[in-house]
Amino acid sequence: MDKKKIEIYARELFEAERSRLAAAPFTERDPLFGVDEAYQVQLANVSRVLAMGQRISGKKIGLTSLAMQEQLGVGEPDYGHLFEAMDCPDGFINTGALIQPKIEAELAFVLKKDLRGGQIRVDDVDEATDYVVGAFEIVDSRVADWRIKLADTVADNASSGRYILGETRIKPKSIDLAAVTMKLFQSSNLVGEGLGAAVLGDPRIAVAWLANKLWSYGVALESGEVVLSGAFSAAPAARKGDVFRAEFSNFGCVEARFV
Repeated sequence: MDKKKIEIYARELFEAERSRLAAAPFTERDPLFGVDEAYQVQLANVSRVLAMGQRISGKKIGLTSLAMQEQLGVGEPDYGHLFEAMDCPDGFINTGALIQPKIEAELAFVLKKDLRGGQIRVDDVDEATDYVVGAFEIVDSRVADWRIKLADTVADNASSGRYILGETRIKPKSIDLAAVTMKLFQSSNLVGEGLGAAVLGDPRIAVAWLANKLWSYGVALESGEVVLSGAFSAAPAARKGDVFRAEFSNFGCVEARFV
């Protein structure tokens, strides 16, 4: 891999986030830019952010539902890192700190044990999970106009932005997560709905996939981390003044206010 190119691309994405001026897609400029290189770009910026004093709070898996894969024109999931500064426990999202946010409703797993070794199964996910909650992920792209292919979004930390965790905590063994329903409202308008089964058949399967994919890059899911397992439906754009509410069966409601 061209280490110089990886550093140039990582710096470009880092500066795009700071300036809120999106970069042109790498895959349009560099048709040979691939997913393995893209993960190296992502990890270069993870190292940069850690050096600035931020802490990793978890990981996210993206593009798990057919709706999201069709919306963004990709054919497989991806992953990114979450940082403590992305957590918005009060439900308020500072729109001015983002470039072109969209919002996804999903389930989040909070771990009590590590998931490592590359051969993780659903039973291992159940055993390692402390609890599951409803959640919002606010995705944001540092790539212009969301013109992304898989390598673009992987390099861009899987388009991670912010996240909000709900309050209703449930053990994964006690519920059929594939059967969980979700309705997404923008103000009083229904703008999306879906089932847990939209997330690779079961959100626990998505977490197992993520653990095994991470291990191939020498990264583990660790005790105490939050894992955002993937969207139930396509992600609508979010703007200043918008209020979104996700109503989950069993998991209650999660609300996001863009200010």
